[in-house]
Formats: sequence, structure tokens, C-alpha cells
Amino acid sequence: MSVAGLRKAAHETVAGLPREFWWLWTSTLVNRLGAFVATFMALYLTLDRGYSASYAGLVASLHGLGGVVSSLGAGVMTDRLGRRPTMLIAQLSTAVSVAVLGFMVHPVAIAGVAFVVGMASNASRPAVQAMMADIVRPEDRVRAFSLNYWAINLGFAVSSAGAGFIAEYSYLAGFVGEAALTLLCAVVVFLKVPESRPEAAPRDAGTRPPDDVRLVTVLRDGRYMGVVGLSFLVALIFQQGYVGLPVAMGTDGLSSSDFGTAIAVNGVLIVALQIPVTRFIQHRDPRRLLILSSLIAGYGFGLTAFAGSVGAYALTVCVWTLAEIVNAPTQTGIVVQLSPAHGRGRYQGMYTMSWSVAALVAPLMSGFVIDHYGAAWLWGTCAVLGTMAALGYWLLMRNLDLPEPVVAASPAPENRAVAEPAVSGAAEPTVRGAAQPAVSGAAEPAA
Repeated sequence: MSVAGLRKAAHETVAGLPREFWWLWTSTLVNRLGAFVATFMALYLTLDRGYSASYAGLVASLHGLGGVVSSLGAGVMTDRLGRRPTMLIAQLSTAVSVAVLGFMVHPVAIAGVAFVVGMASNASRPAVQAMMADIVRPEDRVRAFSLNYWAINLGFAVSSAGAGFIAEYSYLAGFVGEAALTLLCAVVVFLKVPESRPEAAPRDAGTRPPDDVRLVTVLRDGRYMGVVGLSFLVALIFQQGYVGLPVAMGTDGLSSSDFGTAIAVNGVLIVALQIPVTRFIQHRDPRRLLILSSLIAGYGFGLTAFAGSVGAYALTVCVWTLAEIVNAPTQTGIVVQLSPAHGRGRYQGMYTMSWSVAALVAPLMSGFVIDHYGAAWLWGTCAVLGTMAALGYWLLMRNLDLPEPVVAASPAPENRAVAEPAVSGAAEPTVRGAAQPAVSGAAEPAA
């Protein structure tokens, strides 16, 4: 491609997104640049503090459990307090708790603060995703979520490399550095990101607004909860890249550095391909993309059963990374389309929880299967899960009306804080042949 062609592609990738999105994107990038604790917590506990691997695993589980607990609570806060206050509370809490964790020495204190860090660091995700849905036009959302996912991986790739050098100097410097960068995120949000929560519809005194969304509303939304369940299956598959893959490579006689080389392919491909792949898929049917990405993820991990060298393992990583690149923004876009505007926080919180629970279950699943049946059975299980997820998406969404693909979108005004009018809780798509719940109505995870 010529230089002019590259410039045109880059312009089309970033054009039309409001200024507020880019400040939110910047805060995401800065936050992930400081992701030290998640990367080197196990090494810190075992090498620097001298604790056992079992204790390090317990702390990691408590950190993940904190994320599960905070998902729904943060979703409620996002709808009640607003997106901006929730992000500020979460980021300030994360900065304080991470700094405190660096000074803890007693094992009980470390475990307790790690649980708080998990709660605080996960609490901003529903608010970030809800705000992006508020400020970005529907036809631009897949592109916006993809750019945000790209920032997450770019920041994490840089922080992982930098954290190694910091750890050689001082683990405490890493904790303090992450706290400082998280605090900087809060400053960016406070100064540059306005509140985007839709205004509540007028109501008579003493009556509940028609667009009021509660957690029970989300739980009763069968189609949405089906998407959350399928998201859990897909998340279980992708988590094996970080819990099952290193164990399997170790049983093949490969070292931790070999695993680092293979898994590094994941980050490199996401940084290199996320934006061009999104340009290719953004106007295609998201239902087909979710089915296809589920199959590629399942059978990409299934191919690991035939790997025996670093090169072969890296090749399988290439396959399932392509599925991750397609699945992440598409899944988040579907979640937003199935969420009413006034309940996006709770809906996003439920979606975030599916990934948090998967992060807890995946290590137990991989350990049990590998210990009792062998690694090949784990990869076969991934292929089955991918097939089940693909079939589930096909059954769940075959009667779902989604907006037709848009060939070209005109740029949105940069000074517009909210890109769509406040609605009375109605979800964007309509479902044919299905009874609607009281309020009609998944991821990055990304974030």
C-alpha cells in the first residue's frame, strides 16, 4: 500500500469519533501502561517476599474474586451516580490500594489488600464501556471499542517490558509507579471527560420511571443473559492462553522463556492487526463474526494438542489471536446494542462479571483436566466449547434484528459530548417473535 493509501486508511480509522472518546482512550492507554501488579504479582510474592506458589495462587484468586464482586456493584453505580463519578472513585481507590499493597508484609494483609485492588481496578470497566456507548454513534461503536482494545494491548505490551526492568531495581517502585499512573488517569477523566449518562425521563411524583432498570431486569432478560453465558464460554477458551498453555508447554519440556516467546505473538499481532482487521469487519454482520470467531478460537486452541515445539505453539497462538481480534469489539458492540441506554451500567456490569468469573474458573478447569486426563483433553475441550458457543450464537441471534451495515459514515461533531439523544430505556435492536421484558435489552473486555 502506498503512503497516501496508508494515510487515508489511518484517517478513516480515527475520523468521526468525538473528542471525549479520545480523552477516554488516552486514560485507558495510560492506565494499561502502568499495569505492573497484574504482570509481576506472582514473581513479587515468590521471589521477593519468599512465599509459596500456593499462597501466590491464593492471592491471585482473591484479586480475581474482588473483580467478580465489584462488577455488579460498579454497574449499579454507573447508572445511579453516573459514568464519570464511578470512574473517578474506581481510579482513586485503585491508586490508593495499589500503593498500600506495595508496603504490606504480613500474608493476611497482602491477601486482603489484593482483594481490594481487584475490586477497585475492575470497577471502572462498566463505566468506561457505558460511556463509550453514550458518546459514540451506533455505526462507529465497533471501531471505537476496537481502538480502545488496541490501546489496552499496546499499553500492556509496553508495561510488561518496562516492568521487567523496574522489578530488577525495585518491586516497590512498580507499585508506586502504577499508583501514580492510575492517579493520572483520574486527573484526565476529571479535567477532560464530561458526564454522558442520559437524562432520566420525566415522571409523576411517587411513581417509578418506565425506564428504571434493576439487576433483576437484567437477569430476566433471557436473550441478553444468553449472550452473557456465551461470553463466559468464549472467555474460558481465551483464558487458557495464560493458564493452560504454560503448563502444557512445561510438560513438553519447554521453558518459561519459550512460553514468553510464544505468548508474545498474541500481543504483537493484536497491536499490528487490530485496526486493519476492524476496518475489514466493521460493516459486516456481527452475528456471523461471533459464530466464526468462536469456532476459530475453539479450534485454534484445539490445534495446540498437536504442537510440540515453540514454533508450533506460536502458530496456534496466531490462530486464536485472530479470533480474539474479531471477537472482542464485536462482542462488546452486541452487548451495547442489547442494553437500554438508562441501564447500560448494570448490563455492562453483568457482561464484565462473565469474564471475571471465567478468570476464576479457567485455572481450576485447566488444572483438573490436565492432572486427570492430560493436556490434549484440555485442548479438545476448548474445541467443544468453541463449537457450543458458535451454535449458541446461531440459535440466539437468528431472529435478532440489527442495524444494516453502514457503507460510509460521516464524521461526528467533535464538540458533541453525547452522540445520540436520551431515550426512554429502549434497546436499539428489536427482536422478532420473542416477548420483550419490561426493559428491552457482552466485553473487553474489554476492557
